[in-house]
Amino acid sequence: MTGRVLMEAKGVDIRFGGVVAAHEINIQIHEGHNLAIIGPNGAGKTTFLNICTGYLKPHSGQIFFDGADVTKLQPRHLVRKGVARAFQIPQLFTEHTVLENLLIAAAAQSRRWAPFVPMQRIPERDMMVELLGMVKCSHIADRPVSELPEGQRKLIDIAIALALKPKLLFMDEPTSGVASSEKFEVLDIIANALTEAKVTAVFVEHDIGIVERFADEVAVWNRGEVTFHGTPGDILSHPDVIRDVIGEEV
Repeated sequence: MTGRVLMEAKGVDIRFGGVVAAHEINIQIHEGHNLAIIGPNGAGKTTFLNICTGYLKPHSGQIFFDGADVTKLQPRHLVRKGVARAFQIPQLFTEHTVLENLLIAAAAQSRRWAPFVPMQRIPERDMMVELLGMVKCSHIADRPVSELPEGQRKLIDIAIALALKPKLLFMDEPTSGVASSEKFEVLDIIANALTEAKVTAVFVEHDIGIVERFADEVAVWNRGEVTFHGTPGDILSHPDVIRDVIGEEV
């Protein structure tokens, strides 16, 4: 595999009571290579995302980002280093407008938050407007998030993640809840925005069509272990993956 190693998990292990959620996970995430994580429900996919983004601490093993050990860092510290997270359910302020949501993220990232300075006047405003253009949402900048369908909320969530200026973005089922007829359109917008921003993505996904279209690499999780890792062509055609994962998802 070519490309600089952005993040690496070495011997990562975590258990919840008697349940093994991650066991001896050893995997590298390379710059410019979007990694899809697939596997049956309960395999430990989201747990791995939580470990990599600081929401969970492994019982053993280490997480490295840009060569530095970040295993014990809190999520906010990882964000400042360049690791962002988009959740399965978009984390938005629904009572605020689309643009206001981005301005809040920008103010928090730059630490410009001040009660007597209107958000519309922060220096990052033009960049936030540009990000809305990248995710094809300029036309809804002044609409309250509460009025938007799930597909547009997903796009806004990605724009907010990009406002944090990440190098690496973790996404948990980026098209979950989006109407089937809109999934690929939303995905293409996300993919193009990440490419333009030069952000590498790791995403958990159950829709194999999405994996085939977006992933450069695929890692298969089962019972807390990585059982297969390689190109989509090799992994998605493997008989064991078809039997144990793809057949179940279909």
